[in-house]
Amino acid sequence: MSHVISTPADRPADTLTRLRRLHRAELPLATAALARYLIGKVLVREHADGRSSGRIVETEAYPPGDAAGHAFRGATRRNRALYLERGHAYVYFVYGSSYMCNVTSEAAGVGAGVLLRALEPLDGIDVMMLRRGISRVCDLARGPGRLAAAMAIDRRCDGIDLCAAGELWLAAAPRAAGPIARSVRIGITREIGRSWRFYERGNPAVSGPRRLRA
Repeated sequence: MSHVISTPADRPADTLTRLRRLHRAELPLATAALARYLIGKVLVREHADGRSSGRIVETEAYPPGDAAGHAFRGATRRNRALYLERGHAYVYFVYGSSYMCNVTSEAAGVGAGVLLRALEPLDGIDVMMLRRGISRVCDLARGPGRLAAAMAIDRRCDGIDLCAAGELWLAAAPRAAGPIARSVRIGITREIGRSWRFYERGNPAVSGPRRLRA
């Protein structure tokens, strides 16, 4: 299935995608199930620069007990948002340069989450370009660090309820997702054989090596 990513020229500048906020009850109460469910849904950022949004096209699950997950050694000040009930943002800083945005995925008190790895930009593409300093649309949020930069997500977003009105929220899919594939996760050294990465097959905004995007 081929995918065409829209650009600002495709729509009037003042037209925003019509979106419906997701209710927490719609989110599966299991990490891998949530990671798959989120493919095709929308992440929305309300910012002083205006609204930016993108379809979620790639995720990774980090379920309870996962040695590669941030909750494996227990709760800390840094990861406490990861223990909120499903549907909250857990944001952390990594590699000295990038933020990563996750969606909490289990009951309150259980540390687990879904890493958002890539978005297909929908709204605020011009703003995303300015934030990233690039013009190639499919590269704006292709990879978790790029995603956070394009959406102006940082530690101030940590703990936000993504199912409530606010500056960062989740919306229902504006259209049906394409075929969803799964693979091993990318860029980890523990639990490397787990097939807990989900992505929309053939979407040019998906990150990773070619063999894990087809």
